[in-house]
Amino acid sequence: MTGRLQLIRAALAAGVLIVASLGAVALAGSATAAQTPDGPKTRIVGGDIAHTADTPWAIQLSNTGSPDPTGEWCGATLVAANKIVTAAHCSQEAASTYTAIQGRDVLSDTSTGKESKISSIWVDPQYGQAAGHDVAVMTLTTPFDGVPTLALETDKAADAAGAASVVYGWGETEGTGPANTFQKVDVPVLGDAYCEQAYASEGYTADGEICAGYEEGGKDSCQGDSGGPLVLNGRLFGVVSWGVGCADAGNPGVYAEVATYASALQAQIDG
Repeated sequence: MTGRLQLIRAALAAGVLIVASLGAVALAGSATAAQTPDGPKTRIVGGDIAHTADTPWAIQLSNTGSPDPTGEWCGATLVAANKIVTAAHCSQEAASTYTAIQGRDVLSDTSTGKESKISSIWVDPQYGQAAGHDVAVMTLTTPFDGVPTLALETDKAADAAGAASVVYGWGETEGTGPANTFQKVDVPVLGDAYCEQAYASEGYTADGEICAGYEEGGKDSCQGDSGGPLVLNGRLFGVVSWGVGCADAGNPGVYAEVATYASALQAQIDG
């Protein structure tokens, strides 16, 4: 099968390229991918400080296998009181190893925010079998009752070039901001044609992925932001998935297109 060279935006070691076949799970620490103790991670580059009070549905996903003192692993989005959407490549560890954190701007400040363990995980069954499908749903042991949720985007036409989307996360900043601190950055949709050309050898698929960022680079999601929300018009538009480097010219971020998987995701959310 064709190999897929990707910088998984959950790999804790910034700049590591993970090679995985389309039939393998592209996650450090899984039995079918390159083995590394670092696990997933990604951060915003070239963004601005954000506040979870303004975006309470933004979730930080920690894991006991993370080498980061805060446990930082991936991002996620609260879509129901007891359900979060994240990336499939963030979801390959045992459910008991994860903790969802809501309302914590600075991850080292454990006096703030709510926490919940994860009771179960659903991963898109086609992830690793076909390009795309980098989505998962986790069920919270302790629901975040009363916290606003984010609705799923269901219109596949929403990914028109120029659409003004915003990505959020706690991940790598490459020196453009404080580490382990909630941030956001505007990343306009570049369109499928651009990423099909830019990532011709990496396996970008217009059927299920979104290409967003800047042709000249400078602003992007990065390691540690994996699984986090790409938001457009008040809906969960995309899930941080992969890219080559972070904020490099000609290598924009790639996001799982929520509208493509909305029916499958909603079935899990309602279940």
